Amino acid sequence: MDSDISSHPDIAVVPMGLGHLRQVIDLGYQVFDTQAKPYTSWSLTSVAEHLDSAGRSCWVAVDSDRVVGFVLASMEFELREDWAYLEWIAVAPDMQGHGVAARLMTACCDLLFRHGAARIVTDVENHNTASAAMMRRNGFTEGTTVTLFVRPNPEEAVAGVDDQVTLGPGTKRDLIRRGRITGDGRHGRPSR
Repeated sequence: MDSDISSHPDIAVVPMGLGHLRQVIDLGYQVFDTQAKPYTSWSLTSVAEHLDSAGRSCWVAVDSDRVVGFVLASMEFELREDWAYLEWIAVAPDMQGHGVAARLMTACCDLLFRHGAARIVTDVENHNTASAAMMRRNGFTEGTTVTLFVRPNPEEAVAGVDDQVTLGPGTKRDLIRRGRITGDGRHGRPSR
C-alpha cells in the first residue's frame, strides 16, 4: 500500500501544461514497456490527443522541476458520452509507493466527475497486478463488459509462446472502439 506522501513534501500535483510535455513523454517511455500491448501506442500523439480534448483531465506530479508522475484522461470514451476514460498513468520508479499515484488519481477523477462523468473507465493489462491493485485502492472495480477473444493461426504458432498471444495492429483505443459496451442494467443501454 502507498505510504504517506509527507515523506516528499515538495511534490505538487498540478494541471499538465505544454512545459511538462517532454518529461511526460520521457517518463512514459521509461515506465511503459513500449514493445508490449497495450503500451505500444505511447507517443507524442497519445499525449497531444488528451491535451487537445475539451473534457481533459491531465495532471502531473512535480518534485521541484522534475515530473515524477502523470495521469492523462478525458471525457472521450467512444461508446458512452457520459463516461470518461483514464488512459495513462505513470509514476517514476523511485517515487512509487509514496502516494503519488493516489494524489494524481484523486485530482483526475474529481475533475472528470465535475465535467459530468457518470463513470470513469480504465483498463489494465491482465498481468499488471500492481496497477490493478492501485486501481482498486482508488475506487475502481472490475467491470468487464467485453472479453477480447483471440484465435491464433496455428500455422504461425511459435514454440513456447502458446500461452501468450500478441495482438495485431491497433492501439488500446482501437480495441475499445471495436468492443461493445452493454451497460450495467442500472443505467440502461449506451447512448450510441
